[in-house]
Amino acid sequence: MLNGKNILVTGGTGSFGKKLTQIVLENYQPQKFIILSRDELKQFEMSQRWNIKKYPCIRYFIGDVRDKERLIRAFNGVDYVIHAAALKQVPTAEYNPAEAIKTNILGAMNVIDAALANNVKKVVALSTDKACNPVNLYGATKLCSDKLFVAANVYRGFDRDTVFAIVRYGNVLGSRGSVVPFFKERSKTGVLPITDPEMTRFWITLDQGVHFVLKVLELAKGGEIFVPKIPSMKITDLAKAIAPGCSHEIVGVRPGEKIHETLIGEDDGRNATEYKDCYVIRQDYFRPEKDHTMDNGGRLCPAGFTYTSNNNPDRLSIKELTRILAKISDDYAIEKTRWSMDDIPQ
Repeated sequence: MLNGKNILVTGGTGSFGKKLTQIVLENYQPQKFIILSRDELKQFEMSQRWNIKKYPCIRYFIGDVRDKERLIRAFNGVDYVIHAAALKQVPTAEYNPAEAIKTNILGAMNVIDAALANNVKKVVALSTDKACNPVNLYGATKLCSDKLFVAANVYRGFDRDTVFAIVRYGNVLGSRGSVVPFFKERSKTGVLPITDPEMTRFWITLDQGVHFVLKVLELAKGGEIFVPKIPSMKITDLAKAIAPGCSHEIVGVRPGEKIHETLIGEDDGRNATEYKDCYVIRQDYFRPEKDHTMDNGGRLCPAGFTYTSNNNPDRLSIKELTRILAKISDDYAIEKTRWSMDDIPQ
């Protein structure tokens, strides 16, 4: 569905945007592939690898999601938008709350308005596990963003066909914010800092995340939150896989940090449908009265259902983590993934 289309990714110079660029340019023939970000240096660095001479479809746009006029100009003629721009660091958002609100909430509103102004076909916004039952400002801003994108399907009215959907997943193994490079660097000291010995986390690779978003771009009908089924692991197991000879120092949970992560809380669980490789959350006003599964083999989740990193039956062992880490290149990108997208509901 991307061949011959115009695609734009906000925050396109981040870890997700770079992997998306690689996968799209290697596997599809878009008419235009637009990288929008506010970082000219990163755009220049990307252009050394993906230049317009070798890839005539690529475009680099300087712009900020806080600037609605620039977004309206950038979205002109665009078919699909993937919204990846955000302030994502929890401590940064706590210390700079107004800036996080401007980018993550007001920026989301600007993306919606620009997409509607240009009658973009589909918009997929990236969310985070921290938006579910948030305990920090970053999670709260992403919850607000999720609500905005879901409501945009109603806000668009009857004269526009733009579809808005959300992808929610956990920590990305291979992104700049991953704990992997931090643990590798600290392993030189012989001691790894552990916040809590019982802490668990969901994990998804960059490769998996991009392929999931592209599949959602194809499947979205409006108002859904797509949650992939991904493995979880104990932080102590990751530490042992990275540096088996290091000792561990318990340093305590940081402000705004959870012991376990939640992708689907009990309230969302009432509106969730399970498929083989993902869950789909639909708000009541987007769910057909008689058919909650969209005729594609899904089943409603049972009462009281939650999807958290500690109750996840798919748990990575130290041996599996070691094998996965061995496949990570210098930029922490996975070449082959453990989890396939073959059975996402059609």
